[in-house]
Amino acid sequence: MLGGSDALSASVRSARRRGYIVLLGTALLVFIADHLTKWLVTQHLAPSGELFRSSPVTISYVQNRGAAFGLFPQFQWLYLLVAVVVGLYIVLIGPRYGTGVFRQVILGMILGGAVANGVDRLTQGYVVDFINLHWWPVFNLADSSIVLGIIIAVLTFGFRRQVSE
Repeated sequence: MLGGSDALSASVRSARRRGYIVLLGTALLVFIADHLTKWLVTQHLAPSGELFRSSPVTISYVQNRGAAFGLFPQFQWLYLLVAVVVGLYIVLIGPRYGTGVFRQVILGMILGGAVANGVDRLTQGYVVDFINLHWWPVFNLADSSIVLGIIIAVLTFGFRRQVSE
């Protein structure tokens, strides 16, 4: 019987390892895509510059020193702290939500976005926002990854009912 529990234990470790690979791989893809797009914007536009002004989606270069919608720029340190706490929580607690690929991709989206914006705040003192829908504040890929990840997580993880025995 001992051999059976060793096999189960190895299977659990393997599933966790796969979960971490998916989680961290997704986070890395979000981070790279976010920073690549921010780099392209900063290389081709001056601050406050715009591309495709008359289209439904404008590329607008905004240096956001605040939180969502540019609110409270004086709390820069707090936003960086939140990014660190969110990142640590996802890495340490995330696997408890299951090792399924879907769940780890969702957590990886949130982690990648939090780390990408956190690195910007730490190295530049602001986040580059550039996606302008004209009816919503300007945002970036990291922001959209965080928001979509949270919405999907709440809809899928947040409404699980406890099954009574």
